[in-house]
Amino acid sequence: MLPLQLAPEVAQALDAGHPVVALESTLISHGLPWPANRDVATASEAAVRAAGAVPATVAVRDGWLLVGLDSDTLEALAEAPAGAVRKAARPSLAAALAAGGWAATTVSATMIAARAAGIRVFATGGIGGVHRGAFGGPDAPPTLDVSSDLEELARTPMAVVCAGPKAILDVPATLEYLETRGVPVLTIGQDEVPGFYTRSSGIRAPLAVPDIDAAATIVARHLGIGLAGSVLVTVRIPEGDALGEQETRAAVEQALDDARRRGVAGPDLTPWLLARVAELTEGRSVRANTALIVNDAAVAGQLAARLAAGAA
Repeated sequence: MLPLQLAPEVAQALDAGHPVVALESTLISHGLPWPANRDVATASEAAVRAAGAVPATVAVRDGWLLVGLDSDTLEALAEAPAGAVRKAARPSLAAALAAGGWAATTVSATMIAARAAGIRVFATGGIGGVHRGAFGGPDAPPTLDVSSDLEELARTPMAVVCAGPKAILDVPATLEYLETRGVPVLTIGQDEVPGFYTRSSGIRAPLAVPDIDAAATIVARHLGIGLAGSVLVTVRIPEGDALGEQETRAAVEQALDDARRRGVAGPDLTPWLLARVAELTEGRSVRANTALIVNDAAVAGQLAARLAAGAA
C-alpha cells in the first residue's frame, strides 16, 4: 500500500468532490535552478487556483509520498542542494521511499500518487517518450531508450495535460507508441500536435477538439467507461512565449550531436539535452519551458473544474 500523506486542503477538496490537479516536482529539483524553480512551481499552483481547482504538488520525503506541499515544504524542496534530491519514477519509486530524505516525482511517479489519492487530472510540461535511435538505424544498434512515462500513460486512468512530447524526442515514434498502447492523444484548438517549445510539431493530431469543453467531454467518457490508461491532452504554448520552429530544430539537432560525441546516455540524457538546448538558445528555451508549464497548469485546472461539474 502506498504511504500517502495528503495535505489538509487536498484531502478536504477530494472529500467534497471539488476539482484537484496534481503537479510533478521534478521540475523543481532537476529542471530549473533556484529561484526559477520555486517561482514556476508557485506560478503553476496559482494558475490552478485561478481556474477554480486545488493544486497538489507531489514529492517524496522521509518515506512518504506527499500529495500537496505547503509553502514552507515547497521552498525547502526548491532550496535543496544539487544532488540531494533523488528522482523518483515507477522503476525507482520504492528505492526512493526506502532511502529516506527527498525525492522529486517524475510523470510516472506523480501519476501513481495522484491515482492512489483519487485525483483525475495531472499537469506537466512535456511527457517523456521515445528517444531518437531507440529502435536503431542503418548504422546503429537500438538503445531501447523509451521513457516509463509512456507505459504509465497506458496503465493509469487519468487526464494528463502537457505541451506535447519534449522536443528532443522522436515525436512521431512517441505518438505511434501511444497509439499502440491505446492512449488517446487529443489537441485543443488546432489540428496539429504542439511542439513543446513551438506552437506546432507539424504532425497531425490523432484527435483535435475546438475547446476545453469538448476535451472534458471526451475525458469524462473515457474515464467513465472504465478504459485503462490515460487521455493525453496537449495544449500549445502561448504565442508570445513560443520559440521559432527553425531555431528549435537547429538547437535540438546540435544538442543531439553533442550528446552523441560526449557519450551522454540513459537517465542523464534528457536533462543534459534540455540544458544544452538552453545554452544554444541563450536561455530562450527555459523561458518558453516555464511559460508552457504554467499554461498547462491553467488548462488542467479548467479541465478538472469541468469534470467536477459533471462534464458529459
